[in-house]
Amino acid sequence: MSVIIRARELVKRYGHFTAVDGISFEVRPGECFGFLGPNGAGKTTTIRMITCISPVTSGSLSVDGLDVGREPRRIKALLGVVPQEDNLDPDLSVRQNLQVYSRYFDLPPDVAGERIDEALGLFQLVEKQHDRIEELSSGLKRRLTIARSLINAPKIMVLDEPTTGLDPQARHLVWQKLRYLKGQGVTMLLTSHYMEEAAYLCDRIVIMHQGKIIIEGTPGELVERYAGREVIELHLSAEEREVVVERVAELPGVTVEAVEDIIYVYVRSADGFDAASLRLEAEKVVYRRANLEDVFLLLTGRGLVE
Repeated sequence: MSVIIRARELVKRYGHFTAVDGISFEVRPGECFGFLGPNGAGKTTTIRMITCISPVTSGSLSVDGLDVGREPRRIKALLGVVPQEDNLDPDLSVRQNLQVYSRYFDLPPDVAGERIDEALGLFQLVEKQHDRIEELSSGLKRRLTIARSLINAPKIMVLDEPTTGLDPQARHLVWQKLRYLKGQGVTMLLTSHYMEEAAYLCDRIVIMHQGKIIIEGTPGELVERYAGREVIELHLSAEEREVVVERVAELPGVTVEAVEDIIYVYVRSADGFDAASLRLEAEKVVYRRANLEDVFLLLTGRGLVE
């Protein structure tokens, strides 16, 4: 099958509010497909429909050739779900949490034991397997929640902000393990507010805004298309800002964005742009490569979304 998840004109309404507004996308087997967007964009609502938690209002949605409205039990058996919030049983130990979860899939005890051992080893939790949940740090709880999603040997992993709250070391450990699993052929759906995470893990992404998909592509393609090759940040006073914006905006191959006391110059031209020509003090100029966060902010805005 060339497509493992297919959505066509997918809509989700809650009363008069439209959370997902006619989106279409396809996920290929073995890829990591990312959903990015500000809070309220419709990412988690889309995930809830894919995981058969929330019914589709209209449109079509299939997972591994199965319709989400007709065969939710078969679809759920294929999925390993990592929710935004850890929902571990605090009265049980690490291993007992995994054992209880394995029973939901009616796994024989010997098979469950093997998979539990493998998941504990993969996420470096073997030494913690007899600890109670309340004794774990938030990072260990998050790793356990991801490990738990592997017990049924899922064909598709659904990762809803999997590294929220983790320190950099734990986040990179999780990224390494997810890359390993993708290398084993596991298809992944990822929602994240970490642009670095999406760029590192995802083969393709969509950015959602106000319930719609506004762009789709690989992280590299989208950065090149919307933000260009490099970004120059100019930290200026109010007096300097107006003059500089007027001068830079006239140059070919650049896009200019003014945000309070910073001017962002997105350079697409192969010839580049030499900020030294503006004769500014050196500490007011920052050169860096364009990245996915630039794309996200250009397309969805820099203001807070409630």
